[in-house]
Amino acid sequence: MLKTQLPHRHPARLVAIGFLATIAVGSVLLSLPFASASHHSTSLLTSFFTATSAVSMTGLAVVDTSSHWSGTGQAVIIALIQIGGFGIMGLTSLAGMIITGHMSLRWRVTATAEGRSLTTADVKKILIATFFLTVFCELTTASIIATRMAISYGQSFHEALWSGIFYSISAFNNAGFALEADSLTRYVSDIWIIIPLSLSFIIGGIGFPVVIEIIDKITAWRKTGRKTFNRLSLTARISLTGTAILIAAGTMMVATLEWAGALHHLPTGSKILAAFFQGASPRTAGFNSIDYGSMHPTTLMGTDILMFIGGGSAGTAGGVKITTFAILCAAMIAQFRGHHDTTIHGRKIPNEVTRQSLTVFAAGIISVTISVGLLRVLEPQFSADQISFEVISAFSTVGLSTGITANLSGASQIIICALMYLGRIGPITLVASLAAKSSQRQFSYPEERPFIG
Repeated sequence: MLKTQLPHRHPARLVAIGFLATIAVGSVLLSLPFASASHHSTSLLTSFFTATSAVSMTGLAVVDTSSHWSGTGQAVIIALIQIGGFGIMGLTSLAGMIITGHMSLRWRVTATAEGRSLTTADVKKILIATFFLTVFCELTTASIIATRMAISYGQSFHEALWSGIFYSISAFNNAGFALEADSLTRYVSDIWIIIPLSLSFIIGGIGFPVVIEIIDKITAWRKTGRKTFNRLSLTARISLTGTAILIAAGTMMVATLEWAGALHHLPTGSKILAAFFQGASPRTAGFNSIDYGSMHPTTLMGTDILMFIGGGSAGTAGGVKITTFAILCAAMIAQFRGHHDTTIHGRKIPNEVTRQSLTVFAAGIISVTISVGLLRVLEPQFSADQISFEVISAFSTVGLSTGITANLSGASQIIICALMYLGRIGPITLVASLAAKSSQRQFSYPEERPFIG
């Protein structure tokens, strides 16, 4: 019997197409009159930029979210953020499980490529757990924010409820979209706004598998009374340790460099709170409680590094990811010490994983470097610091800006859109493609050592 051979599509390509299709639909919806507060059509470029920023969970905007978009338009944006955060294939797979009661192997493989799950066997568990984790975190954060907005800021019930929903989804998905033109600067001293949002985007940015693993360990400990945290996976240990170190380093950097600068007008307690928030936000969320345009150039440079590293794998954060950076650091340390193997926490890292990490990191550096060069030519009125900050923020899907986004030319906005899209799906697609294409040759080439350094 003859069988029709369907063209093979790599799961990572399906993920890329899925995100692109979602951006296209979002662009059309946002361009329609009902999406704008003025009830006039929004230009396709502005709609495309906003949709890309939302789906990629970046938060960069060329128009003010609160004044330009209507309630319906804001709802479209928040829906795109939620879809981008949970994942197109993740949502599709979850819907399929609800309808049919099972999950096909093809969708397991595709969801694995999108969510970076360890194996196709644990995709179903992670998808279901991620769904409930998302709902719990977002509802909890929304309740706190809505209550605070109603009590302390005089918002009506409906306004406070919408603020809570919008900020909870934006924070947990590390999107950075805000309902105020100045982001969260008016709430810089409000612990009931800053802390819930911080916890939300930190949890979302650590990585869903890591959070789920921690919950499983806590559940097992409560049932058996035995501590099992020393048995955390290597990914969990790297993500948790790296997150703690980077948040501490970011907080100290902002406090040290901006204590008498951008933080000078705040009381001591608010300075510490703002330093913590701005030390944690660049790696993941993209919210700002102080104006980045008033910060010291060294602070911007340090923020560039935090943004580029990003958060944990299989979460809502961007960047090249903590695990990638940690593996490369471990490989360098091993080389300096003359060790043959790369090890972290007593575990040997396979050479293939080290090569993949190097490829992702190098691809990020190349993408950022080329984009900075292009924008320097297209936007000569802006400084190199401003352009570098904008480009890294876009590639790392952070959303922080020194205030130049709305003033970029159409060509520059397209470049930023490409960076946001690549930042969202690039590392996923790249690593998945590398893993799929790895094969053992039946022969080997002669070895020769070129000079290095």
